[in-house]
Amino acid sequence: MNMNATILGELLFFLFLLVPVFGYISYRLGIKKTTNPKTVAFVGAALSLFPLFGLIFIAVLALKSDVSK
Repeated sequence: MNMNATILGELLFFLFLLVPVFGYISYRLGIKKTTNPKTVAFVGAALSLFPLFGLIFIAVLALKSDVSK
């Protein structure tokens, strides 16, 4: 079985760069915008596997009004 280096590079890019970055951004926004930031961070990290959906999720989260404490 041949393994294409491009596929391996894309997989590593998504898993080691995009998932933590989108998860962290979602968590930081989730602290101010929701009552359950860990769930928001998980959803943001999961959606980072499809970068367009991840960006849309972060944009919607950023535009959401803050939760008062």
